[in-house]
Amino acid sequence: MRLHVGCAMWTLRSWQGRFMPHPLPPHERLRHYASWCDAVEGNTTFYATPTRETVASWAQQTGPDFRFVVKLPKTVTHERRLADAGEPLRAFLDAVEPLGPRAHALWVQLPGSFGPGDVPVLARFLRRLPADHRYAVEVRHPDFFAEPRAAAQLEEVLTAAGAEWIPFDTTAFFARPPTSDAERDAWMKKPRMPLRTRALTTRPIVRYLGRDDTARTVEGWRRWVEVTAGWLREGRTPTVFVHTPDNAEAPALARRFHEEVRVLVPGLAPLPDPIPAAPLTLF
Repeated sequence: MRLHVGCAMWTLRSWQGRFMPHPLPPHERLRHYASWCDAVEGNTTFYATPTRETVASWAQQTGPDFRFVVKLPKTVTHERRLADAGEPLRAFLDAVEPLGPRAHALWVQLPGSFGPGDVPVLARFLRRLPADHRYAVEVRHPDFFAEPRAAAQLEEVLTAAGAEWIPFDTTAFFARPPTSDAERDAWMKKPRMPLRTRALTTRPIVRYLGRDDTARTVEGWRRWVEVTAGWLREGRTPTVFVHTPDNAEAPALARRFHEEVRVLVPGLAPLPDPIPAAPLTLF
């Protein structure tokens, strides 16, 4: 029984001196993050495919139970829209190979304009992917959430490929007007996504966006605590990523989410204690 939790990144300036030592060389930051959380979103790969050497360093900084959900490059998903993308896709798959089993899923995030009429393109794309990876798809076109036939069509394609549907829950964030600069920025940039809590595979993945106010974030994830506990009881292995507009408390919030689920599922093992951000002293 395993629940993976994590954040949208493994380093942030505001975490230095709090969740990890400061100063800390960049090549050691993932190791310290991995003592707080056991999963991370691989968002940087959306903008540029890293070298194999860089990815190998990620594997070296994390234990065998750590998990990456790595996003396909925008060249594949947004610019070529899954068509004629063989070359950049092969380069990406080669680059992430050093992660081995740490690659929990390869994440196909599709643009908001990718709608129900494009599902056959997605089906062809998924059929051609190598079977040695798991895949997860995030859609943002409103019809997939408002139209039952569109949702059913997408679910059928994903199920046939053994792929998961990643929900990005922004309902708690958009429930109240923004109150900080970070929230106002996110208000303009983040998608207003309807709630979806249905899992298609044994490895559901959730992206949850809360508020800069910790109490609001915790209030908004209550349904996910219940849903995640239910998945664990069904024998699934969920992964939950906790976001806030400023992400200042994200590692601690991810651990808190894990603890709240553990209250409902006592058989879930606790996360290990994190590496101290400062040296331990006698006094």
